Amino acid sequence: MKKEIAFIFDLDGVIVDTAKYHYLAWRNLANALGFDFTEEQNELLKGVSRIQSLEILLSIGKVNLSEEKKQVLLLQKNKEYLEYVNKMTSDEILPGVNDLLNFLEINDIKYALGSASKNAPLILDKVGLLNRFTAIVDGNDVSKAKPDPEVFLIGAKKLGVNPENCVVVEDAIAGIEAANAAKMISIGIGDANVLYEADYVFKDMTAITPDFLKNLMN
Repeated sequence: MKKEIAFIFDLDGVIVDTAKYHYLAWRNLANALGFDFTEEQNELLKGVSRIQSLEILLSIGKVNLSEEKKQVLLLQKNKEYLEYVNKMTSDEILPGVNDLLNFLEINDIKYALGSASKNAPLILDKVGLLNRFTAIVDGNDVSKAKPDPEVFLIGAKKLGVNPENCVVVEDAIAGIEAANAAKMISIGIGDANVLYEADYVFKDMTAITPDFLKNLMN
């Protein structure tokens, strides 16, 4: 018998890849302050708040600034990031995403977005996916960051589905931990050695097959 299940997707690294735009904006900010910022160093900012990211960046460059100047730089970084976002198109939807969403819609399975990004609705709108999601939980809805399960529990509530019947698709360790804390089924997208706490791991979205999804439903 088919269970009522619902899906909750993270945004960055699952639906689209906006991490590259964050990196470019941070790198340009570092260059303006007189030092370089590498992609390897950028890994330190994954899953970290904007203000914490700036503190890490400044520590790398050994730069001391007033709180007032920090706020100016945060606004400057976000403005540049949004300039990149505003140029996004449907071409930036990651492979396999549309096939998975189509499958869910054909089978009347509701799905939501669960992202820490306050820009999530704008990004979905730019890539043409905004109206496809039953519900959206973004950085404006949550007070606790992943691995706290708040974002996914709000998503389940908005979908009207019990948490234990929700499937979370995530690419970050903190997101998997949040899904597990919410007692949801967790699917990791990426490296199985990194996302080993997930119930299932796929190298990318194209690897999630209709047969796998049908088994989840039964």
